[in-house]
Amino acid sequence: MANKVVIVGGVAGGASAAARLRRLDETMEIVLFERGEHISFATCGLPYYVGGVIAKRRSLLVQTPAGMKKRYNLDIRTMSEVRRILPAEKQVEVCDLQDGKKYLESYDYLILSPGAGPVVPDLPGINLPNVFTVRNVPDSDRLKEYIETAKPASAVVVGGGFIGLEMVEALRLKGASVTVVEADRQIMGALDPEMAVIIQKYLQGQGVGLVLGDKLTALEGVSRVERLILESGREIPAAMVVLAIGVKPEVRLAVEAGLAIGVTGGIQVDEYMRTSDPFIYAVGDAVQVKHFVTGQAVLIPLAGPASRQGRLVADNIAASPVKYKGVQGTAIAKIMDLTVAVTGVNEKILRRAGIEHLACYTHPDDHAAYYPGSRQMSIKLLFSPGEGKILGAQVVGYQGVDKCIDVLATALRAKMNVFDLQELELAYAPPFSSAKSPVNMLGYVASNILRKEVEAVRWKQVEQLLAGSAVLVDVRADKELAKSGAVAGALHIPLDELRDRLAEIPEDREVLAYCQAGQRSYVANRILRQKGYKVKNISGGYRSYEALKNNSTKNT
Repeated sequence: MANKVVIVGGVAGGASAAARLRRLDETMEIVLFERGEHISFATCGLPYYVGGVIAKRRSLLVQTPAGMKKRYNLDIRTMSEVRRILPAEKQVEVCDLQDGKKYLESYDYLILSPGAGPVVPDLPGINLPNVFTVRNVPDSDRLKEYIETAKPASAVVVGGGFIGLEMVEALRLKGASVTVVEADRQIMGALDPEMAVIIQKYLQGQGVGLVLGDKLTALEGVSRVERLILESGREIPAAMVVLAIGVKPEVRLAVEAGLAIGVTGGIQVDEYMRTSDPFIYAVGDAVQVKHFVTGQAVLIPLAGPASRQGRLVADNIAASPVKYKGVQGTAIAKIMDLTVAVTGVNEKILRRAGIEHLACYTHPDDHAAYYPGSRQMSIKLLFSPGEGKILGAQVVGYQGVDKCIDVLATALRAKMNVFDLQELELAYAPPFSSAKSPVNMLGYVASNILRKEVEAVRWKQVEQLLAGSAVLVDVRADKELAKSGAVAGALHIPLDELRDRLAEIPEDREVLAYCQAGQRSYVANRILRQKGYKVKNISGGYRSYEALKNNSTKNT
């Protein structure tokens, strides 16, 4: 058992490890170094503090150094930067940032939790004073102060991921018009394009400018940024810029100490979170871990996994060995009124990994449709052929998205399949859900595909099938077509009239049926199959068609 553990980094992973070590061993000497002023702060809360939703700065501080020291009897040294690791001597070199003095500190075990820093490209004008990142409390302090004093009329957010889009809301709340610049052809890279476009359409409807597939090359201005220059030559005026391009793991200490670095650029660890040095562990955003679904090496900088890794390492040092089973990347974001959430992997990752998969879409109401205020959500489920193992899910909606993704994330972690989703007994009352919950419905739809009760196709396959003489049949009601529009060339036969109008459907042609979301067209499939027609159901219905149609969302 270790007599002394030194921890480098005092946010999620480091703080979790320190607290757990003390709970396991009251006699252990535990020293925690943090180069900043704060420990255990809520990184995910920073955009909400900037936007004023979180009013008090101290609310971001989950624990203060003094409070944590008192509760857990820890030696916490803030404003102390570990400059070097000396593995042979089992020592670290520390610099006190307040007086500049350097000293050596010994350890029996060392835990590295250095985190990740914001990606700041080396571009002209990048250091101008009204260019900001949002990674820690001082970052948010500077950003908030600038907004409240300068009152910028316009802002550009570079990067359309979770943090970037959360900053859109924060800046809008402060009265700025906002444009998002994203080098990729879509925002929210964790989503597949047809799901991301739902958010893109929503943002444009809210007056947010989107510039996709164009890269920042320079920032211009005399004493501050006045405009951005993009790769295409386009210029965007801006009174301030927020960089939310992504993060990169802080691995300098590990590299200089001779620790192994993985293929992702993160610190390489084994299943016990040990580095290539058996007396040094690493946790959090700087660490390369195994993905729970694909088994591939990944970097996924999330507070939840970092905290769990810290606890696990404490157990491995002071108690019994525990293996880390991998990360699945469950995440959620609030984008004004909209909520987006993911778990597992998306289709892009599955294709790159060569993993065979199927997909289905549903667009259920977030609670019973007859109860006031219900709104549709959109769900994409990815699952394996044959056994129906859950591989990933994406949810976009207004209410109930958090519940839906948490159930699906739990099912994925428990290695459940789509047939199991049908059997889940989930809470139901009209204000909260439907008797058949959105998760149950996903299970029914996916199971029908696997049982071959229905042959599902996606809209991106329809054009090719139509070229081969298939006929498109729209089974929605008249009023739905008048409200939402129709697919050109589709034969319109409402479901309730289908049995009486079979003669209008050619018997010698393949039938592609769709409705608004997919359920009624499934019923149409069952009718037509039993009448001898060769029929396929278009997954996700007209709602998914709208997403595909708008996937070429123009830059604004």
